[in-house]
Amino acid sequence: MNPRVTHRFKITPKAAARLQEDLRGRLQIGRTLDLNKVRLVAGADVSYLTGDERMFAAVAVFDYPGMEPVELRWGSAPVSFPYVPGLLAFREAPALLSVFKRLSCEPDAILFDGHGVAHPRGFGIGSHMGVLLGVPTVGVAKSVLVGEYKMPAAQKGSRAPLVYNGETVGFTVRTREGVKPVFVSVGNLIDLESAVRLLLSCCGRYRMPEPIRAAHRLSNEARAGRA
Repeated sequence: MNPRVTHRFKITPKAAARLQEDLRGRLQIGRTLDLNKVRLVAGADVSYLTGDERMFAAVAVFDYPGMEPVELRWGSAPVSFPYVPGLLAFREAPALLSVFKRLSCEPDAILFDGHGVAHPRGFGIGSHMGVLLGVPTVGVAKSVLVGEYKMPAAQKGSRAPLVYNGETVGFTVRTREGVKPVFVSVGNLIDLESAVRLLLSCCGRYRMPEPIRAAHRLSNEARAGRA
Protein backbone atom coordinates (compact mmCIF):
# COMPACT_ATOMS: atom_id res chain seq x y z
CA MET A 1 0.00 0.00 0.00
CA ASN A 2 1.91 3.01 -1.30
CA PRO A 3 1.18 6.68 -0.54
CA ARG A 4 -0.57 8.72 -3.22
CA VAL A 5 1.05 11.95 -1.99
CA THR A 6 4.58 12.36 -0.63
CA HIS A 7 6.58 15.15 1.02
CA ARG A 8 9.61 15.66 3.23
CA PHE A 9 9.25 15.14 6.99
CA LYS A 10 12.62 16.42 8.18
CA ILE A 11 11.67 20.08 8.28
CA THR A 12 11.32 22.70 10.99
CA PRO A 13 8.15 22.89 13.08
CA LYS A 14 7.37 26.26 11.51
CA ALA A 15 7.66 24.80 8.00
CA ALA A 16 5.60 21.79 9.10
CA ALA A 17 2.75 24.03 10.22
CA ARG A 18 2.83 25.83 6.86
CA LEU A 19 2.79 22.49 5.03
CA GLN A 20 -0.27 21.42 7.03
CA GLU A 21 -2.07 24.53 5.84
CA ASP A 22 -1.16 23.69 2.23
CA LEU A 23 -2.09 20.02 2.43
CA ARG A 24 -5.41 20.81 4.08
CA GLY A 25 -6.57 22.05 0.68
CA ARG A 26 -6.41 18.45 -0.57
CA LEU A 27 -8.91 17.17 1.99
CA GLN A 28 -12.12 15.67 0.62
CA ILE A 29 -14.57 15.47 3.50
CA GLY A 30 -18.33 15.14 3.59
CA ARG A 31 -18.42 11.90 1.59
CA THR A 32 -20.79 9.20 2.83
CA LEU A 33 -18.96 5.90 3.26
CA ASP A 34 -21.14 2.93 2.31
CA LEU A 35 -20.34 0.51 5.12
CA ASN A 36 -21.96 -2.31 3.16
CA LYS A 37 -19.04 -2.08 0.74
CA VAL A 38 -16.34 -2.05 3.43
CA ARG A 39 -14.48 -5.34 3.72
CA LEU A 40 -11.27 -4.42 5.57
CA VAL A 41 -10.67 -1.85 8.32
CA ALA A 42 -7.24 -1.03 9.71
CA GLY A 43 -6.11 0.55 12.95
CA ALA A 44 -2.78 2.32 13.42
CA ASP A 45 -0.78 3.30 16.49
CA VAL A 46 2.78 4.15 17.57
CA SER A 47 4.67 3.59 20.82
CA TYR A 48 8.04 4.93 21.96
CA LEU A 49 11.06 3.72 23.86
CA THR A 50 11.83 5.60 27.04
CA GLY A 51 13.70 8.72 26.02
CA ASP A 52 11.85 8.91 22.70
CA GLU A 53 14.87 7.92 20.62
CA ARG A 54 13.00 5.19 18.72
CA MET A 55 9.39 4.54 17.79
CA PHE A 56 7.46 1.37 16.97
CA ALA A 57 4.59 1.68 14.50
CA ALA A 58 1.92 -0.97 14.05
CA VAL A 59 -1.00 -1.52 11.69
CA ALA A 60 -3.72 -4.08 12.35
CA VAL A 61 -6.12 -5.00 9.54
CA PHE A 62 -9.45 -6.61 10.46
CA ASP A 63 -12.23 -8.01 8.34
CA TYR A 64 -15.47 -6.06 8.45
CA PRO A 65 -17.96 -6.36 9.99
CA GLY A 66 -16.76 -9.60 11.61
CA MET A 67 -13.79 -7.94 13.33
CA GLU A 68 -11.39 -10.85 12.94
CA PRO A 69 -7.69 -10.03 12.39
CA VAL A 70 -6.49 -10.41 8.80
CA GLU A 71 -2.97 -8.95 8.84
CA LEU A 72 -0.72 -7.50 11.55
CA ARG A 73 2.44 -5.56 10.68
CA TRP A 74 4.92 -3.46 12.62
CA GLY A 75 8.16 -1.61 12.07
CA SER A 76 10.54 0.67 13.94
CA ALA A 77 12.33 3.89 13.09
CA PRO A 78 14.41 6.53 14.84
CA VAL A 79 12.54 9.58 16.05
CA SER A 80 13.59 12.50 13.85
CA PHE A 81 11.01 15.18 14.69
CA PRO A 82 10.44 16.76 18.11
CA TYR A 83 7.24 16.44 20.08
CA VAL A 84 5.19 19.51 19.13
CA PRO A 85 1.45 19.57 19.89
CA GLY A 86 -0.50 19.63 16.61
CA LEU A 87 2.41 18.25 14.53
CA LEU A 88 2.14 14.56 15.43
CA ALA A 89 2.11 13.36 11.82
CA PHE A 90 5.59 14.73 11.16
CA ARG A 91 6.84 12.63 14.04
CA GLU A 92 4.93 9.39 13.42
CA ALA A 93 3.96 9.27 9.73
CA PRO A 94 7.35 8.09 8.38
CA ALA A 95 7.26 4.95 10.55
CA LEU A 96 3.57 4.35 9.84
CA LEU A 97 4.03 4.73 6.09
CA SER A 98 6.82 2.16 6.10
CA VAL A 99 4.43 -0.33 7.71
CA PHE A 100 1.54 0.44 5.35
CA LYS A 101 3.88 -0.16 2.40
CA ARG A 102 4.43 -3.73 3.59
CA LEU A 103 0.76 -4.65 3.82
CA SER A 104 -0.32 -7.36 1.40
CA CYS A 105 -3.90 -6.07 1.48
CA GLU A 106 -5.41 -2.60 1.13
CA PRO A 107 -7.89 -1.54 3.81
CA ASP A 108 -11.10 0.22 2.80
CA ALA A 109 -10.88 2.54 5.81
CA ILE A 110 -8.30 3.31 8.50
CA LEU A 111 -8.77 4.38 12.12
CA PHE A 112 -5.95 6.43 13.65
CA ASP A 113 -5.23 6.92 17.34
CA GLY A 114 -5.31 10.71 17.11
CA HIS A 115 -7.35 13.53 15.66
CA GLY A 116 -8.60 14.29 12.16
CA VAL A 117 -10.01 17.75 11.49
CA ALA A 118 -10.54 18.39 15.22
CA HIS A 119 -7.18 20.11 15.22
CA PRO A 120 -5.91 23.72 15.49
CA ARG A 121 -5.27 23.84 11.74
CA GLY A 122 -7.94 21.28 10.80
CA PHE A 123 -5.30 18.74 9.83
CA GLY A 124 -4.41 16.19 12.51
CA ILE A 125 -2.69 12.87 11.88
CA GLY A 126 -5.94 11.22 10.77
CA SER A 127 -6.40 13.82 8.03
CA HIS A 128 -2.71 13.97 7.15
CA MET A 129 -2.43 10.22 6.67
CA GLY A 130 -5.72 10.20 4.78
CA VAL A 131 -4.35 12.65 2.23
CA LEU A 132 -1.08 10.73 1.89
CA LEU A 133 -2.72 7.31 1.51
CA GLY A 134 -5.86 8.31 -0.40
CA VAL A 135 -8.09 6.07 1.76
CA PRO A 136 -11.06 7.01 3.99
CA THR A 137 -9.66 7.78 7.43
CA VAL A 138 -11.03 8.60 10.88
CA GLY A 139 -9.36 10.17 13.91
CA VAL A 140 -10.21 8.51 17.23
CA ALA A 141 -8.65 10.24 20.24
CA LYS A 142 -8.84 9.66 23.98
CA SER A 143 -8.49 13.35 24.85
CA VAL A 144 -9.60 16.61 23.28
CA LEU A 145 -7.18 18.85 21.38
CA VAL A 146 -9.47 21.74 20.43
CA GLY A 147 -13.11 22.62 20.91
CA GLU A 148 -15.84 22.56 23.53
CA TYR A 149 -18.32 19.80 24.26
CA LYS A 150 -20.84 18.43 26.70
CA MET A 151 -20.63 14.88 27.97
CA PRO A 152 -22.89 12.47 26.07
CA ALA A 153 -25.41 10.25 27.83
CA ALA A 154 -24.05 7.15 29.56
CA GLN A 155 -25.43 4.65 27.01
CA LYS A 156 -23.21 3.17 24.31
CA GLY A 157 -23.70 5.07 21.05
CA SER A 158 -24.57 8.38 22.73
CA ARG A 159 -22.82 11.39 21.28
CA ALA A 160 -22.40 15.13 21.73
CA PRO A 161 -20.97 17.67 19.26
CA LEU A 162 -17.38 18.85 19.56
CA VAL A 163 -17.50 22.51 18.54
CA TYR A 164 -14.49 24.63 17.57
CA ASN A 165 -14.74 28.20 16.26
CA GLY A 166 -18.49 27.81 15.91
CA GLU A 167 -18.27 24.63 13.79
CA THR A 168 -18.91 21.00 14.66
CA VAL A 169 -15.53 19.39 14.03
CA GLY A 170 -16.30 16.05 15.63
CA PHE A 171 -18.32 14.16 18.20
CA THR A 172 -17.72 12.98 21.71
CA VAL A 173 -18.93 9.38 21.47
CA ARG A 174 -19.68 6.85 24.20
CA THR A 175 -18.32 3.55 22.86
CA ARG A 176 -19.08 1.61 26.04
CA GLU A 177 -21.67 2.24 28.70
CA GLY A 178 -20.31 3.99 31.77
CA VAL A 179 -16.81 4.44 30.30
CA LYS A 180 -15.16 7.70 29.27
CA PRO A 181 -16.10 8.74 25.71
CA VAL A 182 -13.70 9.14 22.78
CA PHE A 183 -13.34 12.09 20.43
CA VAL A 184 -14.11 11.26 16.82
CA SER A 185 -13.42 13.45 13.81
CA VAL A 186 -13.25 13.07 10.06
CA GLY A 187 -9.86 12.28 8.61
CA ASN A 188 -10.36 12.26 4.84
CA LEU A 189 -12.77 10.89 2.22
CA ILE A 190 -15.59 10.36 4.73
CA ASP A 191 -18.31 12.34 6.49
CA LEU A 192 -18.80 12.66 10.22
CA GLU A 193 -21.90 10.45 10.41
CA SER A 194 -20.12 7.65 8.54
CA ALA A 195 -17.09 8.08 10.81
CA VAL A 196 -19.20 7.63 13.94
CA ARG A 197 -21.04 4.63 12.52
CA LEU A 198 -17.76 2.99 11.48
CA LEU A 199 -16.24 3.61 14.89
CA LEU A 200 -19.17 2.12 16.80
CA SER A 201 -19.34 -0.93 14.55
CA CYS A 202 -15.65 -1.62 15.26
CA CYS A 203 -16.03 -1.41 19.04
CA GLY A 204 -16.61 -4.48 21.13
CA ARG A 205 -16.29 -4.65 24.89
CA TYR A 206 -13.72 -1.89 25.15
CA ARG A 207 -13.49 1.87 24.87
CA MET A 208 -11.28 1.92 21.74
CA PRO A 209 -12.15 0.13 18.46
CA GLU A 210 -10.67 -3.33 17.97
CA PRO A 211 -8.26 -2.43 15.10
CA ILE A 212 -6.67 0.39 17.13
CA ARG A 213 -6.50 -1.80 20.24
CA ALA A 214 -4.70 -4.50 18.27
CA ALA A 215 -2.27 -1.99 16.74
CA HIS A 216 -1.59 -0.52 20.17
CA ARG A 217 -0.93 -3.95 21.65
CA LEU A 218 1.36 -4.91 18.76
CA SER A 219 3.39 -1.69 18.94
CA ASN A 220 3.92 -2.24 22.67
CA GLU A 221 4.95 -5.85 22.10
CA ALA A 222 7.40 -4.73 19.42
CA ARG A 223 8.85 -2.12 21.76
CA ALA A 224 9.30 -4.78 24.44
CA GLY A 225 10.91 -7.20 21.97
CA ARG A 226 8.03 -9.67 22.07
CA ALA A 227 6.53 -9.14 18.60
